[in-house]
Amino acid sequence: MSRSSEHRDPHQFEPTYRAGMPSPRLDALGIFTTDLTRSLAFYRLLGLDIPTGVESERHVECTLANGLRLMWDTDPDAATNAPGATPATGSGIAMAFLCASPAEVDTTYAAVTSEGFTGHLAPWDAFWGQRYATLHDPDGNTVDLFAPLT
Repeated sequence: MSRSSEHRDPHQFEPTYRAGMPSPRLDALGIFTTDLTRSLAFYRLLGLDIPTGVESERHVECTLANGLRLMWDTDPDAATNAPGATPATGSGIAMAFLCASPAEVDTTYAAVTSEGFTGHLAPWDAFWGQRYATLHDPDGNTVDLFAPLT
């Protein structure tokens, strides 16, 4: 029997059971990109520890502090990995990065947009109590920055 979710260490995988079968856990998020160098630069500006010197690879990944893997594949790989795969144009997937403070939302947004990446919504104080901003990565995916206002 598994422990209550409120007492679970988020970095420790403990399978949950549904009708006697283990439930899958999210292990990785993948991004198909048309410009790997630019996409990696974008996510490095958000603080991800992506290996250097991998810009010419067809597949790149890094493991985040919580154990989740973020993976990038170039479009030529998309065609070989999945029949009928098409180039990235933004998939409807959004990622949200928790910042340490409202000021960090502002400085991160400014740093990313000053490097020529697309800012979609400049930082603002949202009615739900967070400082919020939205960027688009080089492939059109939504990337939010947020921090509690208090």
